[in-house]
Amino acid sequence: MAQCRHHPLVLLCSLCVFLPSILAQTPEFKLPLKAVNLGNWLVTEGWMLPSQFDGLNGQLLDGTQVQFMSTHLRKFLCAEGDNIVADRDRAASWETFRLWRISNTKFNIRVFNKHFVGLKGPKIMVVAVSGTPSASETFDIIRNPDNPSRVRLRASNGLFLRVKSSKVVAADNNNRTTWDDNDSSVFEMNTVGGLQGEYQITNGYGPSIAPQRLRDHWRTYITDREFQFMAANNLTAVRIPVGWWIAYDPTPPKPFVGGSLYALDQAFTWATCYGLKVIVDLHAAPGSQNGESHSVSRDGFVEWGDSSIQETVKVIEFLAERYGNRSALVAIELMNEPRAPDVQLEDLIKYYRLGYEAVRRYTQDAYVILSNRLEPDNPQELLQFARDLSRVVIDVHYYSLYDPKFKQWNLQQNIGYIYVDREIDLSKITQTNGPLIFVGEWTSTLAFDGSTKEDSRRFAKAQQDVYGRATFGWGYQSYRCQFDTWSLEQMIEDGLIKI
Repeated sequence: MAQCRHHPLVLLCSLCVFLPSILAQTPEFKLPLKAVNLGNWLVTEGWMLPSQFDGLNGQLLDGTQVQFMSTHLRKFLCAEGDNIVADRDRAASWETFRLWRISNTKFNIRVFNKHFVGLKGPKIMVVAVSGTPSASETFDIIRNPDNPSRVRLRASNGLFLRVKSSKVVAADNNNRTTWDDNDSSVFEMNTVGGLQGEYQITNGYGPSIAPQRLRDHWRTYITDREFQFMAANNLTAVRIPVGWWIAYDPTPPKPFVGGSLYALDQAFTWATCYGLKVIVDLHAAPGSQNGESHSVSRDGFVEWGDSSIQETVKVIEFLAERYGNRSALVAIELMNEPRAPDVQLEDLIKYYRLGYEAVRRYTQDAYVILSNRLEPDNPQELLQFARDLSRVVIDVHYYSLYDPKFKQWNLQQNIGYIYVDREIDLSKITQTNGPLIFVGEWTSTLAFDGSTKEDSRRFAKAQQDVYGRATFGWGYQSYRCQFDTWSLEQMIEDGLIKI
């Protein structure tokens, strides 16, 4: 049982153990919410706490993007149609490969059209034709101990890839190498991108290390103390990102680790204790809905679509059944940040309808939150659909970071954008008798060089002024982070944000 010390709700915390009936869902609470996202807790976001990956430094993780240049021809390997050739002077998308990690040396190699590199014909020609990896699409990446960027690729037939000519790459070399430039089986491997999410950390550490490492993180990163701090500083809700595998706890599919469900249960106990509301947010849907680390993409591709809908609805049904009668539950968010155009609007609306119905089977009071797609042409695209539903919220995320203009502007221009443009953005989606609006993620972090904490204080105040008019409320991103302005806890402790 979590302890509620030095707080007026200590009696309530005790009652939560002995009087389960008080957990029945009640709709009374005050809008708009003032919430904070508990990012990097139950769904890993490595950029927030890079030390989680310290034990994997230098290793090739799932989704690592690599380019291979033949040291003999000084040309890059390229996926040209179905064939792998070595005829490019420069490397771009066709010359970039994504890794699926099987072990620290063994990998599947995926090309830009989502096919996997493998062998064909007499088992020596190297092609990319398979949509699913098998033994034939498995390679050992052998790194030079003295220069890890210099590699050889051993195919499933036990032979090494060799560049026979600019148009012919075959797995037919069984010779030892001196690792020199004239060896046609030697490649320079350039790492040009990667991911640091739940898939990378669990599959990277593996079943012998990952379980304890993740469970220790869940146990210490967010505790009773953090909920007490939030309540004492006038926050009214938490948005808790979860991954789809939580529905299969305690034995989720590999490589995921069981135990996050217990942590979420604890969060509901703490929230009830301190009078906070909980938004359960499906941050990572099966297959990844946006290709980012935080959606638990294996390699940066978006795989969620029509074929994923039923599995995703099952996750929502699990969450609604488990928490639908809890007094702390205020909303279930059906999906975080689906990306357009990879996620088709037709598929998304089909899923949102089924997810809404799944929640309503267990609670009539909890709100159902529908996240707008990232990069839509029309930010109003969900309004007509949502208007026919009860207790529904549209979630929008407003960051002043990812467009070059924010970096070029000074503080006053960035603040002016909030008071004018963001106000207009909100007004366009806020309609009489329409769904409520939630600015589910925003931060006081500024894009331009040389910004100070005082700048962030003023920027945060402007956003609180405007986003405070969102009918459902707002959610700061995030509670805790290595970067102070991304950490609401640090901003509050420094006196830079007051709720």
